Amino acid sequence: MRNKSNKLVKLIISILLPLLVGGVSGYLTNSEINGWFAALSKPAFNPPDYVFGPVWTILYLLMGVSMFMIWITPSTPLRQNALKIYAVQLFLNFWWSILFFHYHLLFFSIFDIVAMWIFIYYTIHIFKQINPLAAYLQIPYLLWVSFATILNISIWWLNK
Repeated sequence: MRNKSNKLVKLIISILLPLLVGGVSGYLTNSEINGWFAALSKPAFNPPDYVFGPVWTILYLLMGVSMFMIWITPSTPLRQNALKIYAVQLFLNFWWSILFFHYHLLFFSIFDIVAMWIFIYYTIHIFKQINPLAAYLQIPYLLWVSFATILNISIWWLNK
């Protein structure tokens, strides 16, 4: 019984952590969407604003389930390293919104999102060694951040 409640707590933490990261960074930057961001020149492939919330929510849920699948495996140096790498990409995820929306640092946010992409890729690589399904759940996130990187660069280019 204790093992089941321990897993439930880990599942809740795993899902809440990325949702909280997204929620807090979104809260801190939301006021810039209708003002500063709306006034920027954007490429034709820029999605409507209403797309971002649902997409990120789904991605954060997948990230959380993926983290949970790693966290419940036996503790090994590989697992500990995997969770650290995951934490780094989540940290970079949080700061990207702050750099881009809050501080309007379009150019510097490119460095953050590229670093994030590298750490997501590494997260997938290391998760796959522990639990392939956990790694595959990160692939939509990598694809979206790939698109977001191109979008970030395009917006910077159009507004430099």
